[in-house]
Amino acid sequence: MNQDTVREILEAIEAPPAAFSLVFSGKTNKKVNGLYKPATAEIVIHNRNFDSDNQLLYTAIHEYAHHLLFIRRGGIQMARPHTQEFWALFHGLLEKAQSMGFYHSVFDTIPEFRQLTEAIKERCLAGNGSLLLELGRLLVRAEELCRTHHARFEDYVERVLGLPRKTVSTAIQAQSLELDPSLGWDGLALVASLKDPEARQKAAEALLNGATPLLAKRAAMSSPKQSEEPVDLLLAERRKLARSIETMTERLRKIEERLRELGIEDPR
Repeated sequence: MNQDTVREILEAIEAPPAAFSLVFSGKTNKKVNGLYKPATAEIVIHNRNFDSDNQLLYTAIHEYAHHLLFIRRGGIQMARPHTQEFWALFHGLLEKAQSMGFYHSVFDTIPEFRQLTEAIKERCLAGNGSLLLELGRLLVRAEELCRTHHARFEDYVERVLGLPRKTVSTAIQAQSLELDPSLGWDGLALVASLKDPEARQKAAEALLNGATPLLAKRAAMSSPKQSEEPVDLLLAERRKLARSIETMTERLRKIEERLRELGIEDPR
C-alpha cells in the first residue's frame, strides 16, 4: 500500500473539508507511528514501523482524525490533542473504515480475541452491571430505613459505607430505570446520567450494538440543530471563554478586595 492509496482510502472514508497531504517517511520511529502537522496540513506516516497495511491504515486514520478536527475547529489547535471529541471522531472513522472493507479489526478476526471478548462481557461486564443494579436496590432500602429512623442518608453512605455520592446517585438512578445489566457498570452509569428518555434509549441501543461509550454518548446527544460549521464553533468557543474570563475576573476582584481588607495592599 503506497501513500497515494492510503490518501484515497482516507478521502473515501470521509471527504476532507480542506486539502491535506500524506507522506511516508521511509523510516522507523521508536516514539511515534505518525504525526499530523497543522501548520502545513501534512500527515507523516513512519511506514517502516508496521508489519501490515492494516496497522499502517489504523495510524493513518488516527492522524486524519486530527486533520478533520483541526479544520472543524476553525484552524485553532486544541490545548490537548486527544480530547473526548477526538476519540469519538476517531472511533467513528474506524467503524466506517470497517464497514467499507478498508480496515479489519484483529479483535473480530482472531478467534482468541473473540473468545476473550465474549468471556469478559459475559463474566465481568454483565456481572458488574448486575452488581451496580443490586447496589442501587439496597441503597433504596437504606434510604427508606434512614427516613424511618430519622437518620441522614448521606451520612450513612459516606461514613458507614464509604461510597462517593456520585456512585450512590448513579446506582439508584440505574436501578430505577430497570436498565439491562449487560451494559456493564460504566455503560449503566453513562445511560443513567442522561436526563432525556430518548437520549437514554439511543445510548443504551448504541452500547448494546457495540459502540464505544464516547460514540454512544455522541449518538444520544446529537442534535440536528447543532452546527458544525467552523465559524459557529469558534463563536461558541469564544462565548464560552468570555464567560469563564468574566467569572474568574470577578472572583479575582473579590479575593483582592478581601486581601486589602486584611491589610495586604499589593498581593502581586
